[in-house]
Amino acid sequence: MSDSKNEKLTSKESQSVVDPFDTPDRKLVRKVDFRLIPILTLLYLLSFLDRTNIGNAKILGLTTDLHVAAPQYNTALALYFVAYVLFEVPANIILKRFNPQIWLPTLTLVWGIVSVCQGLVKNQAGLFGIRFLLGATEAGLFPGVIYLFSVYYRRHERSWRVAIFFGGAALAGAFGGILAFAIGKMDGVGGRKGWQWIFIIEGVITAAVSLLAYFIVPTWSHQATFLTEDERARLLARLKADSDAAREEKFEWFFVFQAFTDHLVWAYALLFHGFAFVLYSLSLFLPTIIAGLGFSSWQAQLMTVPPNTLASLSIWFTVWLSSRYDARAPFIIGSAFVAIIGYIILLTGPTPGAQYVGVHFAAAGVYTGNALLLSWPGENVSAQTKRAVAVAMQITIGDIGAIAGVLIYRPAFSAHTFRKPNIIAIGYLLFAAAVATYLWVWMSHENKRRDLLVADGGKERDLDVADEDEDEQHRLGDRSIFYRYVI
Repeated sequence: MSDSKNEKLTSKESQSVVDPFDTPDRKLVRKVDFRLIPILTLLYLLSFLDRTNIGNAKILGLTTDLHVAAPQYNTALALYFVAYVLFEVPANIILKRFNPQIWLPTLTLVWGIVSVCQGLVKNQAGLFGIRFLLGATEAGLFPGVIYLFSVYYRRHERSWRVAIFFGGAALAGAFGGILAFAIGKMDGVGGRKGWQWIFIIEGVITAAVSLLAYFIVPTWSHQATFLTEDERARLLARLKADSDAAREEKFEWFFVFQAFTDHLVWAYALLFHGFAFVLYSLSLFLPTIIAGLGFSSWQAQLMTVPPNTLASLSIWFTVWLSSRYDARAPFIIGSAFVAIIGYIILLTGPTPGAQYVGVHFAAAGVYTGNALLLSWPGENVSAQTKRAVAVAMQITIGDIGAIAGVLIYRPAFSAHTFRKPNIIAIGYLLFAAAVATYLWVWMSHENKRRDLLVADGGKERDLDVADEDEDEQHRLGDRSIFYRYVI
């Protein structure tokens, strides 16, 4: 058996307590961190801000000024996710055949311009069109970044980095509430409404940052110019010992087909489907939910800050624990039940204050669960093209849940209390917990089965484990008997 096979079989990093801050290559990993994480987190913060600031604009008069009724407002929200769903898989296929250093900043520049245009729309038709275009232009960022992480970090290192990155979404909610409150004071400046200035100013900020991103976002790991030749060689060596991330893999449709026929890939997608319903309904309707508790619009803007801040802290602490103990499923399931408790308090709380506490639990559980599950396919799917498609599929199918969420959270349907939508949200969280349990049980069983096969040399199944050379392992990807899932 080759050294690489032994390494995959006996790696203590995937079977015991793992400290994400304690690696033999700490200096190298930190250098990669400082190059990737700040700029990519900032891009995602802006992405989340530009897609969810419509909730802040709504309570400042967007629907009134554009004569958009409640059902049509929900349709506008849904159109964003329809475009997101349609363009995510193609976007990641383009990324695999292109260069992230150009592709990701270009996406950011284009959606920044589209975001500015949101502040220039004059009617309902314009709102529909611009929201669809925003979804199309933002679709490639998140799955592209998750895939980029997978070619720079070893498997057990990725979840913590994805958590920091996804924490930008929660920070966007906190930052967005403060920014919307401040920008709302510009009502009447230049003959424009306060809600228009929210889109224009935040879109300009995004476009400006995108120009900086062209000089910071890195290319593929085997071409990374911010590393010295020795550092790049060491990076590729540690990746090769851990997974397929160091390979210069050519695009093949075989791996695309492999992704579409893998039940685990579909399970990751369904897991996010359950969590995406609550993620986007909560983030888009949080100002409205808080206003519905009896607070005025300016109070509602500011009161979105504490739950979103708590969500960020919850993400970072929980994912640190998850990385330390190298476990995903128990923390995802736990996050789902924390969110369920929050929704129950929101439904049954006797006072607005009690219900506001429920909002905090819901936000913490929803954002934390999403941060954990979105890194899971990147850790468990191989080869590279299959992983790129799997990540995009997860977001695509997940965001169908987002479409359902924004269509179900209709004030006319729930008499402004969102009682029925909140009950449906609990159902989606229970579904997500069930899918996470399925993944946990199946992958645990499969890891044990492969351990037994390798231990007896494949004799029980008439397999010769020595026949699986490096090329064959790559072809099989995560189906290789030498591959172990992170659970």
